[in-house]
Amino acid sequence: MATVTIISQGQGRQSRFVKRMLHNGKLQLWMGLAFTVLLPTLVSQGSHFWETAGPTQWLTFLLTALAYWWSITTVQRMSRLPGVCAYLLSIPVASVCFAIPYVVVVTVSETRMLNELYLAGYFLTMLYGSIGYWIGRHYRVLKLAVVPFGKAPSLCQNQRVEWYRLGTPALEGVEVDGVVADLYDDLPPEWERFLADCTLRRIPVYHSTTTYEWLTGRVQLGHLYENRYGSLRPDEGYEVFKRYLDLLIVLATLPLTLPLMAVTAIAILLDSGSPVLFTQQRMGFQCRPFTVYKFRSMFTERQGSGYTEDRKDPRITRVGKFIRKYRIDELPQLYNVLKGDMSLIGPRPESMELANWYQKDVPFFHYRHVVRPGISGWAQVEQGYAAEVAGMNLKLEYDFYYIKNISIWLDLLILLRTIRTVLTGFGSR
Repeated sequence: MATVTIISQGQGRQSRFVKRMLHNGKLQLWMGLAFTVLLPTLVSQGSHFWETAGPTQWLTFLLTALAYWWSITTVQRMSRLPGVCAYLLSIPVASVCFAIPYVVVVTVSETRMLNELYLAGYFLTMLYGSIGYWIGRHYRVLKLAVVPFGKAPSLCQNQRVEWYRLGTPALEGVEVDGVVADLYDDLPPEWERFLADCTLRRIPVYHSTTTYEWLTGRVQLGHLYENRYGSLRPDEGYEVFKRYLDLLIVLATLPLTLPLMAVTAIAILLDSGSPVLFTQQRMGFQCRPFTVYKFRSMFTERQGSGYTEDRKDPRITRVGKFIRKYRIDELPQLYNVLKGDMSLIGPRPESMELANWYQKDVPFFHYRHVVRPGISGWAQVEQGYAAEVAGMNLKLEYDFYYIKNISIWLDLLILLRTIRTVLTGFGSR
């Protein structure tokens, strides 16, 4: 019987223990709480804070701790998603997490806050998150061992990971963050025992398909049978919560979006006349057709394909180029969100003509309609615009990943990347 070796040196186990402690999320949370909340409070209010603090001091302390905890927890959860740079998220997430409690308290509470202390906690949270995650990104490279069977070896092309190709079922003297194996392949008995020993030694064992999805943010169409439809079923409880959240966000932002839409409508009228809006039948939730509303960005008298051909499509107006680049043409779809035809975040709806075409050439295309379509989506912020069948296959892999992993954390990440897309014009046509 073959011998399965993990790491024989006690020093290696101690090194892994220290490494786990340094990268332990809970430890990071508590260390940050001491640095960003406790330290500035004691420096500002003195060591007798706990005995002399009044309502103002306690309110400031508790809100600072809440905003800090909310900020770091959000970044930690979002950093588990594909392609996320946690240090880039720290500033925008901390800004939102500190702004919301402050606005609420100033609006509804008569108790004043220590603005200087709250502001200090905000800046220290940004500093702690940005520098801490930046150091972690540059000095901690994920190292995974690969079992040389099935689909697992093909993952070694990904450059975000340091790969260790196993030749024998052993990890002598090698420290890894996990072991990747094709668990659906027929593994030799000694390799199965090796994976069992890895689990006993608390070395994570990852399935190759799951690892691929985590690294790329896509669910391969060829692996859809392996995933099975049940595993791609979205969380119905979150869908209900998301529907009410959509309504709240749309209504809360109307004071900003309505004036912008009015200015856009006037610009279109002055540039190319009426109509201001473009309407089209598109395939929506559960394959039900609905009418989508957009600001018109093309000349009405010029004919062309059922989709935008390129960035220099002669049908696009002068105003149309601008509003398409910065996604202003999508604002009328807020009405679709209020009606329930769409969500703020979800797979982009296709025209009925394109949807019927894709259904013939793209496997499982209609499965993307298991959730409400969105104004922005995972495929849009990762891939950009796609119309050809080859591009739609890739887009569908992103859509399936979103459906399988739908959550508030993924929606928040898409929202932040949508803001980046709006500012840069990435993927527009």
